[in-house]
Amino acid sequence: MTRRSCAIYATGIVCAHLLIVGIALVVAQVFQTMIHSRLKKEITLTEKSQMFESWKNPPPPVYMEYYFFNVTNPEEFLAGGKASVQQIGPYTYREYRPRENVTFLENGTKVYALNPKTFVFVREKSAGDPTVDLIRTVNIPFVAVTNELSSYSFIMRTFVSMYMKSQGIELFVTRTVHELLWGFKDPLLTKLHSLKPDVDEYFGLMWKKNGTHEGEFVFHTGEENYLDYGKIDTWNGLRKMSWWSSNQSNMINGTDGAVFHPLINRNELLYIFAADLCRSIHLAYVKDVEVKGIQAYRFAPPSDVLMSPKDNPTNEGFCVPAGDCLGTGVLKVSVCREGAPIVVSFPHFYQADPVYINAVDGLNPNKEEHETYLDLQPTTGVPIRACKRAQLNIILKRVQGFPQTKFINETIFPIMFVNETATIDDDSASQMRTLLLIVTLVSNFPVLIVGMGIILLLVLVVLFCRNRQKKNEVKRIDFNEAFHSFSTAKEDTAYTQVSVKPDEPSETPASQPTRNGSYIAMSPVEAQKC
Repeated sequence: MTRRSCAIYATGIVCAHLLIVGIALVVAQVFQTMIHSRLKKEITLTEKSQMFESWKNPPPPVYMEYYFFNVTNPEEFLAGGKASVQQIGPYTYREYRPRENVTFLENGTKVYALNPKTFVFVREKSAGDPTVDLIRTVNIPFVAVTNELSSYSFIMRTFVSMYMKSQGIELFVTRTVHELLWGFKDPLLTKLHSLKPDVDEYFGLMWKKNGTHEGEFVFHTGEENYLDYGKIDTWNGLRKMSWWSSNQSNMINGTDGAVFHPLINRNELLYIFAADLCRSIHLAYVKDVEVKGIQAYRFAPPSDVLMSPKDNPTNEGFCVPAGDCLGTGVLKVSVCREGAPIVVSFPHFYQADPVYINAVDGLNPNKEEHETYLDLQPTTGVPIRACKRAQLNIILKRVQGFPQTKFINETIFPIMFVNETATIDDDSASQMRTLLLIVTLVSNFPVLIVGMGIILLLVLVVLFCRNRQKKNEVKRIDFNEAFHSFSTAKEDTAYTQVSVKPDEPSETPASQPTRNGSYIAMSPVEAQKC
């Protein structure tokens, strides 16, 4: 057997083995199962896991952008006209949110933690100076007091109204951005504080939220079931809330939005418990995106999250008292926050009933600027980009006994909205790309084996064809040489006539034609002379 034949046979044997083994591994999905099992075990909140450190001290910077709605025609609105607002901002703050008092419970299956948040102003990302820039907006303490007194006697309301007028306290107030966010001493609350000490005399949209936390959380570590990774077990000791009007609405579902279970698919709904909204919301797959070279799935709240109970009956539980419902796109949260009738929505009433958008001039909802979404890496479940956008509104309506509200039309009035953003940092993105490359190579190793088998198959075909071509060429050469030898021999050969009696002269009569002799042999002879 020649070397060429040995090479062909060896290539064929290796090719067959690679194809058989590779196809078997692809069908059995051995490597994919191994990687998935590894991910389910490694991605936990146990103390020794790498994911735990990222969860405890999140590396991506988080920015809070505050936008305010400056009222440009307060007198016209008080006279019964439509309010007009102008968006001012952003005023950006860097948010630091390390988890503290981390304690593992129940053999590492759960973990307790506090999540205090600290805010630092970022001048280069802001539209102005919050200590200087003035905003004219609704006087929320005024609305809170009038709303609280709506159930009191007319005489009491009139007395309070007269006191407000004497102190120059009006429905609209002008304050700096810093005061509106972080607090100022309000004259109306100061008076109430003197009568009722448990009433705080300071007011601010973020009052007492710098350096504080949103409650005590206990999370599942994912040690028992990877699908429970990061899910909230209890919040402030509660497994469900009590202020909504249905058991489903009171459920605490999902994570706090910082982590999600690995191996996310496009068909599932992801749940987040938002303490500032006093409820859980769900997110659905929107599209595939890419962030810093990392493939991700975008999830966003679908339109049915804040849909009117008329269109989505499951939202009836968020009507408090039962049956007292708002329209699509807004949620009254005053049931879990004492004071003013606060309503939350998406910025500029995005996805809300047009009646709320058209009630105020200056609003322009659009998906690009006002949608809340999460971009999640599906293999690890890690958020690599997030935009949480929410708007704070207040219900303004007429209250008997308060002349300032006599002519106003009931309106859900926008105060401000926040855009909370976070994007994976470059170092973490590089580590993520490396991890995903390893996972991809290992998961697709059977495919690589099949690919190598196909390549060897092509090589085998080429070798076989070339070997066959070589053999044909050899046969052709042998045939040509044989034919050439035969032709040469023919030129040098004569036929010798042999008679029956070679030594006797021919006695054939001249009248008869001469008969040829019998040719019994071919032998090279010298040419005969005629």
